[in-house]
Amino acid sequence: MKGKKIIGRTEIIDLPELGLYNIEAKTDTGAETSVLHCEQMEVVKRKGHLYIIGHIRPNLESEQVLKLTFPVHRERTVKSSFGQSEIRYIFLTKVRMFNELYDIKLSFRDRSAMSYPMLLGRNFITGKFLVDVSKKNLASNMI
Repeated sequence: MKGKKIIGRTEIIDLPELGLYNIEAKTDTGAETSVLHCEQMEVVKRKGHLYIIGHIRPNLESEQVLKLTFPVHRERTVKSSFGQSEIRYIFLTKVRMFNELYDIKLSFRDRSAMSYPMLLGRNFITGKFLVDVSKKNLASNMI
């Protein structure tokens, strides 16, 4: 337990490389990978490399949509909580919590029917954090 920070069942995080701030994220120890809501995504091949392009609305009240492109780190078959398998394309970026930057592997998915636009999964949590499900927003970034 030494050196691990405690996070709550939900957190407010930043994804500075994506230009996204104050994102509500649910801590989900049942999910292996972390995922971010994306209204539309596509995977393209350029010069022999796969890239994922996501269309993200940084603010639900705004009409602005960001078009973000990242190299695909890896492909992964993921089984949803409903038992359906699908291929997810994982990319690498940074997440800001506790005013520190951490590496995170993310995938895009339409989460419009979900309560939170982002999940923090086990691969990100393991080794860095402990989860206190009775708390919320312990890692808020204070300026």
